[in-house]
Amino acid sequence: MEGIETATNSSAGSSSPSSSSPSPSPPTPSQNNPPVVISPCAACKILRRRCADKCVLAPYFPPTEPTKFTIAHRVFGASNIIKFLQELPESQRADAVSSMVYEASARIRDPVYGCAGAICQLQKQVSELQAQLAKAQAELVNMQCQQTNLVALLCVEMAKSEPQPNSPQSVDNFITSPGKLPGQSMLP
Repeated sequence: MEGIETATNSSAGSSSPSSSSPSPSPPTPSQNNPPVVISPCAACKILRRRCADKCVLAPYFPPTEPTKFTIAHRVFGASNIIKFLQELPESQRADAVSSMVYEASARIRDPVYGCAGAICQLQKQVSELQAQLAKAQAELVNMQCQQTNLVALLCVEMAKSEPQPNSPQSVDNFITSPGKLPGQSMLP
């Protein structure tokens, strides 16, 4: 009632303390209001019925995507889709619709296995790719071992080819003459 008095007082030109606060302007179409749907949703258009303001299917089957509803309707039926959506909270409905459309299109492509066939095929691809990856990793380890062996062999060959002055007695000479110390002669 006070809001009505404020509106009448401000229109009458009186300056009361309650009229000094700005009254909220009426919302324009661009402020937080969803756009008005002129055409019916794809579901109602395909079902040839009037699309109500509170149509459960309208947010998920826009008029620009009629094939989306056609695919889901062909497999699940309109009444089942509506019933299923009404049982879910609104936060889960968009995911449910995309799942139904995916399942329906998989069922149309493969009537026997549906999306289970696609899942099995993808699991087979994953296992094949894992086997290829394991084989490639084993080849990589093998190549790293070969590289390490080649580097060690090169180091040994380089050490043999370089003359080293005043090198200590080699192990072979020590084994053949165990009693001889470096710098001693063989005579007693």
